[in-house]
Amino acid sequence: MSSPPPRPEIRVLIVDDDALVRAGLSMILGGAGDLVVVGEAADGDEVPKLVAEHRPDVVLMDIRMPRVDGLAATERLRAAPGAPEVVVLTTFHADAQVLRALRAGAVGFLLKDTPPGELVAAIRRAGAGEPILSPTVTRQLIAHVSDGGAGSRRERARALLAELSDREREVATAVGQGRSNAEIASQLYMSVATVKAHVSRVLTKLELNNRVQIALIVYDAGHLG
Repeated sequence: MSSPPPRPEIRVLIVDDDALVRAGLSMILGGAGDLVVVGEAADGDEVPKLVAEHRPDVVLMDIRMPRVDGLAATERLRAAPGAPEVVVLTTFHADAQVLRALRAGAVGFLLKDTPPGELVAAIRRAGAGEPILSPTVTRQLIAHVSDGGAGSRRERARALLAELSDREREVATAVGQGRSNAEIASQLYMSVATVKAHVSRVLTKLELNNRVQIALIVYDAGHLG
């Protein structure tokens, strides 16, 4: 019986102002043969240089740091073409800054006490460009974070969705429900390749980075219960 093919290598940059946290994360990720920690940073202001130098696939980003926090670092990083995926680290489930980081293009968030196995699996999903948080978690986060700009955000989200075709809007709503491309294909009676094409067009039309941002716009527009 032949052995399974090796997993593709995923290069990870760890950003946290706590040296013990960095060491722990590095040890956990280093234990997985396909995850390679290519660098560490103690503050968000170090991120651009290290990303340019090491070309990571995933940046594991602490939210609270003394000079440049993870939110600002994520916004700057994801605004650049060809940016790595960003996974933010936090101590709390309901964190307004985590939600802002997701809106800026982070692919998901992890609690600092996430078990090692789940952490490794999440980094692998992020490296594949997949969201690492469920629609339920996202919805709970939005519900628990006080947001004074909800009204204007709803108007903006509805205006953005109005730019899509009916089919693209159906696909976007299904993405917001957390459905995979295969599930969307089955639900809407189309091929997986067609679903991928629709998702790509939605991302391009709305100038978004990933599926998490599509889901957030669908939530903001009130298209999900």
